[in-house]
Amino acid sequence: MNRLDPLLGLLVSMAVVGFLVLLLRWTFSGGKSLVSRAPRSGAPGEYGLLVSVAAPRDAEEALRLTRLLDEAGIRNTVVHTTQGARVMVWPDDAARARGMLAGPNG
Repeated sequence: MNRLDPLLGLLVSMAVVGFLVLLLRWTFSGGKSLVSRAPRSGAPGEYGLLVSVAAPRDAEEALRLTRLLDEAGIRNTVVHTTQGARVMVWPDDAARARGMLAGPNG
């Protein structure tokens, strides 16, 4: 049994190294990542179902517009697109939002 101890130790260490190699290959493979990517800006039409209803000049105007829409119960968000900031809403609310923002308060 004494002569097999070094051989057994070598086999166990090779198995551990092999397992680590497989684990590292899986970890650094080019498949889907569980870590999210850094956000990137897109064109106003690249935001799924959301549609643009306003293009605020600055952050202050964006806050004012979103407050108006919030008070009316219209869900909205401000996104920074490749063409500047845009106030986005769901398509069902787009006509009502545009009407509000074009009205006397908008």
